Amino acid sequence: MSAHLEVSGASAGESAGPCDAASRVTRSLLGYGVLAGPFYVAVVLAQALLRPGFDLAHDDASLLSNGNLGWIQRANFAVTGLMVIACAIGIRRALGTSRAAGWGSVLVGVYGAGLVGAAIFSADPMNGFPPGTPAGRPTTISLQGTLHLVVGGLAFLGLVAATLAFAQWFAACGERTWAIGSRLIGVLFLAGFVGLASGSSSVMVVLGFWVALLMVWGWLAAVALHLYHLVGSPHHGSLAVDVC
Repeated sequence: MSAHLEVSGASAGESAGPCDAASRVTRSLLGYGVLAGPFYVAVVLAQALLRPGFDLAHDDASLLSNGNLGWIQRANFAVTGLMVIACAIGIRRALGTSRAAGWGSVLVGVYGAGLVGAAIFSADPMNGFPPGTPAGRPTTISLQGTLHLVVGGLAFLGLVAATLAFAQWFAACGERTWAIGSRLIGVLFLAGFVGLASGSSSVMVVLGFWVALLMVWGWLAAVALHLYHLVGSPHHGSLAVDVC
């Protein structure tokens, strides 16, 4: 069954034009979904180049939360997470009461909350990083390290679920390319996450995860931009799309 979707900044019947105050707020919130990925990646790459002992081909970014400069990565997790949560709110405002707004925005928000959680609970040092840490993985995992794995796992699974939720919405709207792309990126990211979660630190697994992460950040930015232009439609009043 098709339903009429009101695209508005705050309430039904409110103008969604680009000059409407509520629409401007919604578009600003969606803009954080475009900024979050580049910000996160840039901060990680800067640390990878400047912090001794960190190997981007073998280590995951969570290890950067350790050491004297660990606060940089913790701040990176927190700021990026808050930007993703802001984007999730923008998605909810842009899509009104549709199922995509309900599930898609919540699942994107879960990813953002997981990033904030990763800022609070740091991963255990391992693989010789920071310098002075024994090679290999720790024989025991601390409570903080365990909680980091839990919030990180929930965050990544939430992001995978978000790609599938939006794939369904795009398919219902007749956006076949968007639907296929969302499903494909979700599956590839899940594969990359499973590989990383296996505990392997091989180049293929770690770099494969980085490629998948870059792709899913690109997906989030693309969806945010798509909705940004949807909210900024020049049509007066509400904008109707069909959702099944």
